[in-house]
Amino acid sequence: MTNPTQASELNRNKPVTSRFETLASVITPQILEEFIALGIDVDVATESREDASRDWWPLSIGWAANGQVPALAEVVLRPTSTTQVSEILSLCSAQEIPVTPAAGRSGVCGGSVPLHGGVVLDLTGLNRILSVDEHSMTLHVEAGVFGPELEAHLRATGPGYTLGHWPQSFDLSTVGGWLACRGAGQYSNRYGKIEDMVRGLSVVLADGSIISTDGHGPRSATGPNLTQMFVGSEGTLGVITEATFAITALPTGEGRGAWSFPSFEQGMDVCRRILRRGATPAVLRLYDVTESKRNFDIDANVLIVLDEADPLIVAATMEIVTQEVGAATVEDSGLVEKWLGHRNDVSALRPLWENKIVVDTIEISGPWSVLDDLRVEVVEALNDTEGTMVSSVHQSHAYSDGACLYFTFAGKASEKNADGTLGDLTKEEAYYRACWDRVTMVVASYGAAISHHHGIGMNRGRFLADALGSSFPVLEAIKGTLDPHGILNPGKLGLGGGGPW
Repeated sequence: MTNPTQASELNRNKPVTSRFETLASVITPQILEEFIALGIDVDVATESREDASRDWWPLSIGWAANGQVPALAEVVLRPTSTTQVSEILSLCSAQEIPVTPAAGRSGVCGGSVPLHGGVVLDLTGLNRILSVDEHSMTLHVEAGVFGPELEAHLRATGPGYTLGHWPQSFDLSTVGGWLACRGAGQYSNRYGKIEDMVRGLSVVLADGSIISTDGHGPRSATGPNLTQMFVGSEGTLGVITEATFAITALPTGEGRGAWSFPSFEQGMDVCRRILRRGATPAVLRLYDVTESKRNFDIDANVLIVLDEADPLIVAATMEIVTQEVGAATVEDSGLVEKWLGHRNDVSALRPLWENKIVVDTIEISGPWSVLDDLRVEVVEALNDTEGTMVSSVHQSHAYSDGACLYFTFAGKASEKNADGTLGDLTKEEAYYRACWDRVTMVVASYGAAISHHHGIGMNRGRFLADALGSSFPVLEAIKGTLDPHGILNPGKLGLGGGGPW
């Protein structure tokens, strides 16, 4: 079984502290005995709680180097079944104990930080692939299964299948995490995002009730789609324990190509026209000059295309791509292989933060009609933020009506202390927050979405009420009904007043 992988080592040269103050202790020895009586793994070891209390939120890398976790759970519980999750939540609801669901903890927005202390509910023990229906092309799986195990099982079944979900965090993340944050894989143009693949869920509500949202058929018209209510809810409305997905036969055809353009706008227009004609190459990624230079050593705006499907579909797709790129400069298709080789490499993140270089990515999505102007304003906003060293953008997921833009920024707010330590990181936090505030303000002004697939967590919580506008009270009402004591992942999605960040 794959285990969670930390973004960085925690400096334990001195007692570890919490960056945010958690609530007073709510778990008594008697409650611990009740957890133990459920027959689950109950872990109160200090190091276990420290490791389980952080994820890949870039801010937490700097904190870890300083011997801090964002917040600290009182206990880590590791159930191995939906029934055990139900028993845990029933007990926690009765005692009003905060519960933060977690698994791979690969999220980058602080979504699995136990802001109110209490319980970290580690779901990696729900790691069974329950069934594959080859005739109907569906998969039933528990939420704690990691990406590599899932794909290996599908590829070894019958003639071979795939879910087609390849996020950058593929090796580190689980089915439940993909669903909780409405994740997108790097081949999403062909296969869709996770919300397009899911067909039904098993969910444990705050009071321990177990519900199923499986519609028992494709495209059913049985009232509102309750599956989608829980997808993207980040554990605030219920704990996802099982899921049913549509799967795809392993592709037998593949096509690759690379081109470059004098301007990013030209490349974006080509992407738009390709999608407009109904072609959906699995990978259609456009990099600005800064990122093209960094990734491919090419001083232009590089477009890479990769498709996989039935050979006839691939041939038609690549023909449309070729027609639409027109007179663009043809680059070596080996650029696609180069991208494949380093697409999941995040090894530079930790040393940058540990040298007080603040770096992060901000992904958003919007309609084609606003993306060109939005892109220019966002890059200007980042560059105008004091401390910024570089900012860049690429288009990573595209649809007929719009696309996802992925902005990267790096800046330096202060130097290391004379003794080589990082100090209290106050200036770094201020710079980081300023970048996020400025970008989100621009995105909101264009009516675009403040997140495409990373979710909300703690980092974006302060923005969600404005982003959802008149519908946010509806989300609050649903939360109040399903979780009246507010025990499920408190401080996330801006619910309950949000958190301290």
